[in-house]
Amino acid sequence: MGDNPDFDDKEIKEEKNGLDLRKTNPSKSVDLEEQIECTSISNENQDNRPSTTTRLYKRRWVMVFLFSCYSLCNAFQWIQYGIINNIFMKFYNVDSFTIDWMSMVYMLTYIPFIWPVSWLLDKKGLRLIALMATAINCLGTWIKVASVRSNLFWVTMLGQFASSLSQVFILGMPSRLASVWFGSEEVSTACSIGVFGNQLGIAIGFLVPPILVPNVDNIDELAYHISIMFYITAGVATVIFILVVFMFQEKPEIPPTLAQVQARSIPPEDYSYMASILRLLRNLPFMLLVISYGLNVGCFYAVSTLLNRMIIEHYPGEEVNAGRIGLTIVIAGMVGSLICGIWLDKTKTYKQTTLAVYLLSFVGMVVYAFTLNLGHLWVVFVTSGALGFFMTGYLPLGFEFAVELTFPECEGTSSGLLNCSAQIFGIIFTIGQGKIIEHFGTFAGNIFLCVFLLIGTIMTAFIKSDLRRQKANHLAETQVASAAVSLSRVQDYGATTLSRPQEQQS
Repeated sequence: MGDNPDFDDKEIKEEKNGLDLRKTNPSKSVDLEEQIECTSISNENQDNRPSTTTRLYKRRWVMVFLFSCYSLCNAFQWIQYGIINNIFMKFYNVDSFTIDWMSMVYMLTYIPFIWPVSWLLDKKGLRLIALMATAINCLGTWIKVASVRSNLFWVTMLGQFASSLSQVFILGMPSRLASVWFGSEEVSTACSIGVFGNQLGIAIGFLVPPILVPNVDNIDELAYHISIMFYITAGVATVIFILVVFMFQEKPEIPPTLAQVQARSIPPEDYSYMASILRLLRNLPFMLLVISYGLNVGCFYAVSTLLNRMIIEHYPGEEVNAGRIGLTIVIAGMVGSLICGIWLDKTKTYKQTTLAVYLLSFVGMVVYAFTLNLGHLWVVFVTSGALGFFMTGYLPLGFEFAVELTFPECEGTSSGLLNCSAQIFGIIFTIGQGKIIEHFGTFAGNIFLCVFLLIGTIMTAFIKSDLRRQKANHLAETQVASAAVSLSRVQDYGATTLSRPQEQQS
């Protein structure tokens, strides 16, 4: 007993007293055993260690489903203008660069607003953030409904700004939601499902607008088709907002993992948002990940925003196929995200998987650049699918690797820094690649992105794999196992004490 500090001589004496009570009143034996077990393993003990009780609730799947739905609705709006760039140019009588800003406003809005939103997520939790995200998103969709006139571009821009503001409340949520609601063996898969909703929204954004809004010359007919798209979006956003109001919950009553037990045990007054930011900025492996993540996702944003221009340049009149190619990129990425999430849950090889996927994203971009102008659309579909599988599949890997490198810092804060980096590089790459395409063609623009993906791959190779969340889970599991062994020793001691009077009588 001396090798375990959880049980000292005083506790043994207390156990003797309890066992003596059993001899005089056997009916209280079971109650005493339950009291010992709960005190040793489940409840807070005399040393003020946190509870180690964990539980998984079935409603965790409802939470991640609701999040995926409103993330989908918001992501759809990000690309709904860019994928039919030439049609909106004609309807609103603006230039291509102006329509590009309908996508880039998502990136620009994120940069200043992520800091107060991350603070809100830390202080107020998941439910308030979910309510604000869905409310602002719903408002943005109805503003767009009122903008379907050729002289009201500023109104549709206002609606898109509202939708972009909603995105700030969404992008940092997957890793936080997964950590708060899901077990350690499924947290990466849950994060992938959360990202899956965003990717599915982008996929629908590539596919549906070219179908709903055909390239017709009659402006009144064009206005009718655009209004149909905006009304459908507003209706979906409204239904999702109502569902979130009545069904989305803050957190489970009992945490799902030992790491969450430890996180909940930190008193709120001991947490400082600014101190957390400073600790993250001093975390070298995490900062390398922030830059490399921004390079990869920024390239994805640029490719998605400029896809219509790249395809139309080589394949005139193929607006619908441009949307289908975008759909292929994202669907392949969704498959990649789920596979990577399941793989991480099984192997916990965060750095190795992240590096491999990053390297293959670079290879995919090179192949895409060299095959885009061959004149065969089926080749573009194949190379785009390969590019999307790895480039979009990288998204949940970055989130989960960041949580591992920064635990026990708030997941929303680390995710916010990752996404802020992605938005900054997204704006730079979209403007830069757009200007290069304009002056030197699509091949030069794609090679421009390849260079930065190579730099990101090299940076990823230098990230130290310090998996803090895994260490916290293993440490907590070891403590629970130690407490269970100690409890077993107490029970063995009690059994020995009970048998002695019987031996004396015999």
